[in-house]
Formats: sequence, C-alpha cells, structure tokens
Amino acid sequence: MTDAPSRSTWLWLVEAALAEDIGPGDATSEALLERDATGEAQLEARGAIVVAGLEVAREVFAQRGVACELAVADGAAAQRGDVLARVRGPAIGILEAERTALNFVQRLSGVATLTRAFCAAVAGTRAQIVDTRKTTPGWRTLEKWAVRCGGGRNHRMALFDGILIKDNHIAAVGGAREAVTRARERGSRHLKIRCEVESLEQAREALAAGADSLLVDNQPPAVIEKIVELCRGRARVEASGGVNLETVAAIARTGVDEISVGALTHSAPAADVALEWIGR
Repeated sequence: MTDAPSRSTWLWLVEAALAEDIGPGDATSEALLERDATGEAQLEARGAIVVAGLEVAREVFAQRGVACELAVADGAAAQRGDVLARVRGPAIGILEAERTALNFVQRLSGVATLTRAFCAAVAGTRAQIVDTRKTTPGWRTLEKWAVRCGGGRNHRMALFDGILIKDNHIAAVGGAREAVTRARERGSRHLKIRCEVESLEQAREALAAGADSLLVDNQPPAVIEKIVELCRGRARVEASGGVNLETVAAIARTGVDEISVGALTHSAPAADVALEWIGR
C-alpha cells in the first residue's frame, strides 16, 4: 500500500466537489426515496487497473453519512469484476456521493494505471519514471500520490522545492552557463541545481558552471546517449519531451537516470470503475 497524503491537504477538495455536485440537494433521490431508507452498494473495477483514490472515496461517502469498507489498498492491481470497496448507509447519501467518489477513483486510478505501464516499459534499465508539474489545478497532491501508487516517483512538488532552469530562464539571462552561475551564487544552498539543455554544447556549458543534473529536452536517443556519457560520474541526467509508451524504452536504454512524463497527469485516461447497488 502507498500511504495517502495527509487528509488535511485534500479534504477541501472533497468538500468543494460535493458542494458543486449536490448544491441544495439531490432532486431525483429526494423525490424517489424516503429519508430513512438505507442501502448497500459496491465499487467494482470494469477493467484491469491500478487502484488509487479509495481513501479519498471513503471520505466522500463519510461526508454523506455512509460507511465505506475498502476491499483493496491503493496501489493494488485489480481485474475486471474485482470489488474495490463496499458502502452501506442512507440510500440518499450513497447516491449523493456516488459520482463524486467515482470521479476521484476513476481519475486517480487512471494516473496510477498509466504510470504502471510506463514503469513496466523501462523495466531492466536504470531509468526511473517521474512526473511533472503538469497537473490538474488543485489536484497536484492527489495526482502525484497516484503516480506513486503506480510505481513512479515524484519530481519537485512545486516551484519552491527545487531549482530547475528551463529554456525560458536561459533565454531571459542569456545562456545556460550564466543561468547556472547565477543559481549557484544566489540560490538556496539546500537545493540542487538542474538545468534543461537541448544540445551537447549546452550540456558542456551547464556542467562547467556547476549544474548538479541536466534535463535533456526533446532530443533523440543518439543525442541523449552522448550527454549521458559526458555526465558520467559528474551529474545525473533526466530526459523529457516526446515521451510515450512507444518511445520510452529506447530513451531508457540511453542510460538516463530519470524520464519525466507529463502525460502521467495531463493525459491519463480515466479508469473504468462503477458503483453497483446490491441491496437495502
């Protein structure tokens, strides 16, 4: 099991999502059901997935007075038909919570499932799959947790916890060497300096100025391999740009330490999960 982030970091999102969906009340359920009616239902996988978001779903149901018992842990693999959780409580509460709970589980399990596929594609190499800051606004803590559930690793969480010199920083100050030099002189001594490079010459400049690691962006494996050799014993190398399930294995074979994949969080398809009513 991959431990969920602190409840305090995402509780506000659950509350906002429920308020958005329910508003002043569930008009359909209130018209059809008595207030004291109870029910039971279960969350089921409709395909092969890596599960993430069940802890959040449990909180969604709890907010509507519904008990939720998890059948599997976040980070587990599930197959079509597997029961992920069982809920019991007020029938209206179950139905009010259904869509919001599914939205969290489907989205986060989708991220975890795609991450697991990327990790499998680079198995046997030294490369680690890492995420980016290309996350849904407000969802970063949860989406990066889902990446961990899938076996990936988190890159920096935000702008404050790492110095990453990107192409626009380099353009703004006039070159990679100058950018790394300024970061070395002015930046926090507690933070490693990573510099994006797009050529072997730019890599030499960044290394000469004292970069701790390089991010090779949008380059073919042949170029990445040369930069890896240049950095051997001197700096870590990350590759990014144009990374998909068809290209990631070839990139991994260049010897890079990390491969960052924006698609993990900006393009993961939702996992197929459903809530099935099983009784009163």
